[in-house]
Amino acid sequence: MTAPSTAREIRLASRPVGYPTPEDFELVEAPVPTPGDGQLLVRNLVMSVDPYMRGRMNAGESYVPPFALGAALDGGAVGEVVVSRAPGFAEGDVVLHDAGWREYGVVDASAAVGVDPGVAPLGAYLGVLGMPGMTAYAGLLEVAEFREGDVVFVSGAAGAVGQVAGQVARLRGAKRVVGSAGSPAKVRHLVEELGFDAAFDYHDGPVADLLAAAAPEGVDVYFDNVGGEHLDAALLSFNRHGRAALCGSISNYNTPDPVGPRHLGLAVGKRLVLRGFLVRDHEHLREQFTREVGGWVADGSLRYRETVTEGLERAPEAFIGMLRGENVGKALVTL
Repeated sequence: MTAPSTAREIRLASRPVGYPTPEDFELVEAPVPTPGDGQLLVRNLVMSVDPYMRGRMNAGESYVPPFALGAALDGGAVGEVVVSRAPGFAEGDVVLHDAGWREYGVVDASAAVGVDPGVAPLGAYLGVLGMPGMTAYAGLLEVAEFREGDVVFVSGAAGAVGQVAGQVARLRGAKRVVGSAGSPAKVRHLVEELGFDAAFDYHDGPVADLLAAAAPEGVDVYFDNVGGEHLDAALLSFNRHGRAALCGSISNYNTPDPVGPRHLGLAVGKRLVLRGFLVRDHEHLREQFTREVGGWVADGSLRYRETVTEGLERAPEAFIGMLRGENVGKALVTL
């Protein structure tokens, strides 16, 4: 395959204030770069939009550098190798990498991972078998130290990470798995398709009351994707020695006035452990994750959904929709 001389990419045009708008992005025709030694030129086939990308649109230091204004965004993507300047990769190979938000990208071979389209659909390598799935697995089992018989609460349970976290808890022997989501349809999906014992729409009332009704015996493990009122509700429902894996706080990503927990003092008497984490710190679990979750996906024990948007030009739309909770499962863009 011969690469074109130019191709499209999405650049950050301005730093969002509150929720991003289409005007914060720019679709640009740019020269296709030439790979150097140890690099690959990849034609992207599918890319990911994820909540963490919102934080990278702000200026300032964080655990990952911010996106640069006027430059192409990046993120997880799967694509076909067009030109290889690295041993171990050939033209036509399919790889997972971080040069998303563009049609063609140059990536270091050391940062690319070969994937097999015959084993799983390409989108799965960006979702259930990729970073979100690994995040759920490590967060539940290692960070929150899940134990058989625990009552588990997952917020944002119909999202890419939450859908896996709740099912891993169920398959590992949780006594009860409770999820929160943002619509009646998502609630039905959690219970009827993913096997959650109970779920609630957080729009239906105070989250603390909804959680108390769904988990009358209290909560042992909380997998937090939402923060804010959800974290506060978990503090109220926690049993003694409860553990929380703090994965994300999407309820606060698009507001200048984040809502914090009002009942943090309960962590003292209940002897709670609230632990934030980054998935990259748990790479030693990769082989175990791939074997166990891959097996469950293959035999149908663990199900997953994807919300797919077609066309690079619609990537900002998909990203904004994901932040507003319009997706079920992993949000993807096909190119």
